[in-house]
Amino acid sequence: MRLKAVIAERAEALGFDVCRITHADAIPKAGDRLARFLRDGHHASMTWMEETAERRAAPRALWPQVRSIVMLGMNYGPDHDPLENLASAEIGSISVYARHRDYHDIIKGKLKTLASQILAAARETAELPEDGADLKVFVDTAPVMEKPLAAASGLGWQGKHTNLVSRDFGSWLFLGSIFTTLDLPPDAPETDRCGSCRACLDICPTKAFPAPYRLDAGRCISYLTIEHKGPIPREFRTAIGNRIYGCDDCLAVCPWNKFAETAREAKLKARLDLQAPMLEDLVALDDAAFRALFSGSPVKRIGRDRFVRNVLIAIGNSADAGLAARAKLLLDDPSPEVRGAAVWALSRLLKTEELIRLRKAREATEADPDVLEEWQAAIQPPDGR
Repeated sequence: MRLKAVIAERAEALGFDVCRITHADAIPKAGDRLARFLRDGHHASMTWMEETAERRAAPRALWPQVRSIVMLGMNYGPDHDPLENLASAEIGSISVYARHRDYHDIIKGKLKTLASQILAAARETAELPEDGADLKVFVDTAPVMEKPLAAASGLGWQGKHTNLVSRDFGSWLFLGSIFTTLDLPPDAPETDRCGSCRACLDICPTKAFPAPYRLDAGRCISYLTIEHKGPIPREFRTAIGNRIYGCDDCLAVCPWNKFAETAREAKLKARLDLQAPMLEDLVALDDAAFRALFSGSPVKRIGRDRFVRNVLIAIGNSADAGLAARAKLLLDDPSPEVRGAAVWALSRLLKTEELIRLRKAREATEADPDVLEEWQAAIQPPDGR
């Protein structure tokens, strides 16, 4: 089928590193796995997953007319091991995927271009049905199960950490899809090649994998630092370390990364100022400075307050008393989310006597229950912290 070859050629020309095709009924077990995930409460506070579960369960539930799905992958491989950042307590570690331009914007534009080119190619190759064809593009924001579809199409396989793994690109592929009413010949699915390896499961700081191929999002640092609103549960704070936006541990440790390459798309190469940003600079960001620094970045969507909350958790884990002065300035921040995190950070850096003095200075002004709870925990003896 000439059209399939043309699609692959056009995809490569647009910067996609891999292109495969699957059919609309290729993931019959995905709905049951999703139902179990939701039933177990492993989606935590992400209620939108429940609300969209029916449409997410199968491509035809989202769009009944779809016949084929073109799955695209774009490599965003880093130029160094992201685990190296975890050894430097004075910096904040930002997930590799967020150190550059927002991939949604980059990939969606390319998908729309490719969709138009597919229709034109179908006409040129005389493979366009008499009644025409429709196409819809998706990149992560719609209820589409990209990873199972990518595995079904042969882009890779879902590893024990539930993420996609590629023989050619390791852990570092952004996924996009084009649903179409065209009937295209599918590619063969990829074989699971994890074998007996448990590296991704064993490295997880918060033990977010109750079993291989299952994730409890409520324990995942990516969820806790990005999706979770309000105070981060105390049981996970120490394990978060200096991870201030997302976590790459289970991705970075995968042995298949030995075949990975650095991203060839210029817009997916890490910004120098986001590779190893200093905590003392990040904690000082007000809303305007936050928006300016993260303009065009996926980090921007969590807002300044949640981001500074994360930075304060990292400061609390830094063992650097020199950062206490920065944290003190945020004890009177307008955001209770920030104030509470500042209290916790200072409880790790200052002596109890100093904490009591700081608390007394705010007795008449602090009324938020979460912040008051942080103060109560902070002035307890060390075993109660």
